Amino acid sequence: MPRRCTLTIRPTVRTPNCTPSHWKLYSLPAYPFRCIKQIAPLACRPMTQHRIGVLPTIISEPQATQPWAKALFGCISLCYSSFRGAVSAMRSAFILLVLLFVAISGQATAEKRVALVIGNSAYQHTVQLANPKNDSSDMNAKLQSLGFEVVSGQDLDLAGMRRTVREFLEKLDGADMALFFYAGHGLQVNGNNYMVPVDAELSGYNDLDFEALPMDLVLSAMERTAKVNLIFLDACRDNPFAEKLSRSMGTRSGSVSRGLARLGSGVGTLIAFATQPGNVAMDGAGRNSPFTAALVAHLGTTGQDITRELIDVRRDVLAATEGKQVPWENSSLTGEVVLKPLATEPKAVSAPTSQSAPPDNAVELAYWATIKDSTDKGFFEAYLQQFPDGVFAALARLKIDAIVKRTETERQVAKLPEAERATQATGDAKATEVASLKRPDPSAQSSAPTPDPSELPRFIQTELSRIGCLEGQADGKWGAGSRKALQDYADRQGVKLASLEPTAGLLERLRAVGARICPLACKDGMRVQGDRCVPQTSGLSAFDGTWKLVRRALTDCGDWRELSSLVVISDGKVSSDSGLTGSISGSGAVNMKLTFVHKGRTGGNTLTGIIKGDTGTGKFIGTGVGSGCSGKIIMERM
Repeated sequence: MPRRCTLTIRPTVRTPNCTPSHWKLYSLPAYPFRCIKQIAPLACRPMTQHRIGVLPTIISEPQATQPWAKALFGCISLCYSSFRGAVSAMRSAFILLVLLFVAISGQATAEKRVALVIGNSAYQHTVQLANPKNDSSDMNAKLQSLGFEVVSGQDLDLAGMRRTVREFLEKLDGADMALFFYAGHGLQVNGNNYMVPVDAELSGYNDLDFEALPMDLVLSAMERTAKVNLIFLDACRDNPFAEKLSRSMGTRSGSVSRGLARLGSGVGTLIAFATQPGNVAMDGAGRNSPFTAALVAHLGTTGQDITRELIDVRRDVLAATEGKQVPWENSSLTGEVVLKPLATEPKAVSAPTSQSAPPDNAVELAYWATIKDSTDKGFFEAYLQQFPDGVFAALARLKIDAIVKRTETERQVAKLPEAERATQATGDAKATEVASLKRPDPSAQSSAPTPDPSELPRFIQTELSRIGCLEGQADGKWGAGSRKALQDYADRQGVKLASLEPTAGLLERLRAVGARICPLACKDGMRVQGDRCVPQTSGLSAFDGTWKLVRRALTDCGDWRELSSLVVISDGKVSSDSGLTGSISGSGAVNMKLTFVHKGRTGGNTLTGIIKGDTGTGKFIGTGVGSGCSGKIIMERM
């Protein structure tokens, strides 16, 4: 009859002086080979004997290493050597060995979690940012719900940032998990990343060390102290400070870059960026940036590892930005990090199967890096076939659509007589560019001259005039009219600009727009007809026709940010299939109402505006169940 060696680890009965480090390790007392290892001086009563044959159970505290580990190895070794010929003994020892590694490498919910959350919106020397203050507030609430002790600050000057960071560092001692979230302006100089306080001016390179805070100050302290470190940086916005530093540094300006630099991470650290290192992230049209909105939605998913949560975050951001922004991360985590573990009843632990190992996406990442710049849709179709739910699945589908459209355009142009080809190709290219604002391909833009900084205003005015947003000729004088034209461009494209001042990055964006996006504005008594102004028909009939009405949310309106509908104006009356009704006066003042029922409650929108020519603007305010939702309206004659 083969002998059986079964081990179990259980805490002894606790007294006020009995801590997890005072646990004992026992074998079952069925055979002479009894393994008893004393871990620490006792302040606990002995454990009672156990029945033969109970399954081994490991009960551990959330520590990265346990003092009973060596004892368990010794006990397994003794049992294995004693019963080497017995199959059942080998199985028991193997199960316990696997369970040991699960207990040591699998991180349980940390006893002490500390977080630093900073959001800077109210910049004093550049255009303010809309989202960071809200981002930090929502992250603060999310992290507190996950058991973090949060040190937070909003709209901090340099002194305030230093005080807040110091308070956080003082709380790190003994932390099992540390988390750092920053939203606001950030920049990289010479490969180093900096957070920008709200009072920074950064007129020159020498100001950097006195007006900005290096991110390494926080990261290095976290890695020295905490066992697990999570860093989330929503600080890659289009940054006017980088442009100012570049101009001041002259020939050294190449060391100042857009976005943030890639950060190295020590063991047990994960660093997540809002977008790829060196790229620029977008501000959101609603309460939060796309990156933070996704973090708040997915962090703390019950029973889910942080790496899986970040894949969900990446998918949300890709969808929200139409593939323009791809969140990125560096990770040196050595085990699963679950912010909100499953709440389960204690039960016997069985040996994990091979399916429980976390998936390794190294092959997927390597494959994507190889094909991402390809113009052959077959590569992206192969990617989707191999990784249908992959990290870059949404982006791959967008790539395929773009390649198909371009191929179809080229096919149609090839059929045209030579004299018509240039016109057709140009028109299609412009339509594609208007449909989606995309950052230009650097290779395609290499032929466009990069003007001297003093010439930037004139070049940008020329582009604004070309796309219909600036009236008159470019004179190189950047004033209120130029800023208004730039704001009109941003409104039409649905983007938020960090500054209304001329920058090289802005010029690149404008050059990427292929056709007029701002409608032709006519004087009173005139209206747009095609690409020119013609005398306006008198009376209410001047407004007759079908109009496109766009509602763009500027506050929290639930799960939508922009809605479009068609309205018909006839004899001063407004109607639509979507329920919009109203009237328009002879001066073009329009008043409309929309009523709806949501979950048994009545709500609606009140819309007011003014129509001039073939366009109109105004605002809407939610009522009833829709209270709190408000924004702007844009009307355009079809």
